Amino acid sequence: MTVTPSMPFTPIAQRLPAERLAALLRRMPKAELHIHIEGSLEPELILRLAERNHLRLAWPSVDALRAAYDFTDLQSFLDLYYAGAAVLLTEQDFFDLSWAYLARAAAEQVLHAEIFFDPQTHTARGVPIEVVMTGLEHACRRAHAEFGLSAKLILCFLRHLSEDEALATLAQALPHSRHFIGVGLDSSERGHPPEKFARVFARCRELGLHVVAHAGEEGPPAYIRAALDVLKVERIDHGVRCLEDPALVERLARTRVPLTVCPLSNVKLRVFDTLAAHNLPALLDAGLVATVNSDDPAYFGGYLNRNFVDTFAALPQLGVSHAYRLARNSFEASFAPAADKLRWIAQLDAVFAAEGLAQSG
Repeated sequence: MTVTPSMPFTPIAQRLPAERLAALLRRMPKAELHIHIEGSLEPELILRLAERNHLRLAWPSVDALRAAYDFTDLQSFLDLYYAGAAVLLTEQDFFDLSWAYLARAAAEQVLHAEIFFDPQTHTARGVPIEVVMTGLEHACRRAHAEFGLSAKLILCFLRHLSEDEALATLAQALPHSRHFIGVGLDSSERGHPPEKFARVFARCRELGLHVVAHAGEEGPPAYIRAALDVLKVERIDHGVRCLEDPALVERLARTRVPLTVCPLSNVKLRVFDTLAAHNLPALLDAGLVATVNSDDPAYFGGYLNRNFVDTFAALPQLGVSHAYRLARNSFEASFAPAADKLRWIAQLDAVFAAEGLAQSG
């Protein structure tokens, strides 16, 4: 749903010195719509939880674990990602994981976060799904009470597993449906097209859940089309390969289906060779509702503000108006109530206006 602030607001197009622009990016209110909570598991916390849960890991130290973060593609990352998640066993573990992310997000001026979690990663190890969701949701409630940060959970199905397993996971989760607002589709994209999950997504839509899916990261533009046409998703996670299909770009722009773009992740997983080669400016120039997000920040080198600052530094054509548009897009593309979106956009407008970076009319 697109919302309009009570007063017309236009950010100026002038260039800012690099340091001032970076400060603005850090300070401006924003939402994060593509964050895998298991991907925020920092090496220090992995080792601490392993010790607490009496687990032996392949890495003897934080430095040894960080040295393993040299990925050649999505699958090489996922192998380490699932190994790290093995330390998560108790409700307290999931609380600690989520709380660490939410405290950092609040410090980075994130007003709203829609957080992915992968229950199948944990239930396969014998961890009950209610343990996962209760720990995560407790942290979300505490973050709202202490920081005023709005945080909601999105349950993701692992696309390298079968649809029957996804349906079974949904059945396990439904008694706890108060803990999540939607479902997503993640994990290995190649060879696992969206239509593989048509039945489970149809069931989720019948239940009134929001639906999103990873598509067009390593997979082709056809996966984006299938996510829209078969799964009928409301947002595309990643979606950067849409530019290979001009008709698809026109459709995304016309229907204002948001893209949750993750720049540092795209470079770390070799979707782009460098940040300077990223197509975020082209996505914005095409009129797409692009947003900036951190994906799996513990593994990819940075949380939300680092994604903004490093991306803008690498792409000098991005300036004040792009910063405003990306932040506003993040609120508009969220599944939050319209009243909250209006309030957050008003806060965003106030930051730009206080810096003399806006003109009315």
